[in-house]
Amino acid sequence: MDTLNTIINTKIVAIIRGADPKDVLSIVKALHEGGIRAVEIALNSPGALDSIKEVTSEMGTDMMVGAGTALDPESARAALLAGARFILSPTLNLETIKMTKRYGAVSIPGAYTPTEILQAFEAGADIIKVFPASALGPGYFKDVHGPLSQIPLLPTGGVNLDNVRAYIEAGASGVAVASALVNTNEEVTDSYLRSLTEKAKQYIEKAKQAK
Repeated sequence: MDTLNTIINTKIVAIIRGADPKDVLSIVKALHEGGIRAVEIALNSPGALDSIKEVTSEMGTDMMVGAGTALDPESARAALLAGARFILSPTLNLETIKMTKRYGAVSIPGAYTPTEILQAFEAGADIIKVFPASALGPGYFKDVHGPLSQIPLLPTGGVNLDNVRAYIEAGASGVAVASALVNTNEEVTDSYLRSLTEKAKQYIEKAKQAK
């Protein structure tokens, strides 16, 4: 429940995808300094499981670390054994939800339509990652939130500083932000890390402004 509460209360999940393994901990620490308390390390990144282990060991409960792009229960289990506290998927796989809940972790599967969203929730998912959100926009979340207001939604894909507040005000429980926050194509220098901390602060502030 601490993990779930952290995600819902802080409302921002930072996605780290494709980073050099030697830079991941520095990136996570910079995000933490900016107020981020939940990060997703994508499993299709180099050394993802080792990065999850390192960050979990170093940060403890100061940062909730999740594994993203978990396409099957085997991947989810490997990530959970490495220390992941939540599992995100771009698609809906009922066995992955089952595996995640078996280990007492937070399940965030991907869904797109109201039918998929409800199916994922009924299967035990804690939050539904609506992906790709960029093709839908905040208006979709307002429409879905009406009949499915009991289901926490996490728009992912195309989320940036300009729309994060709109998504939350439309009924999303939070947002997951990828390259608009953590751009792993840039060299990870001290200047980059300072900039990342400032950007994280901006996202946290936008989330707080949402009514």
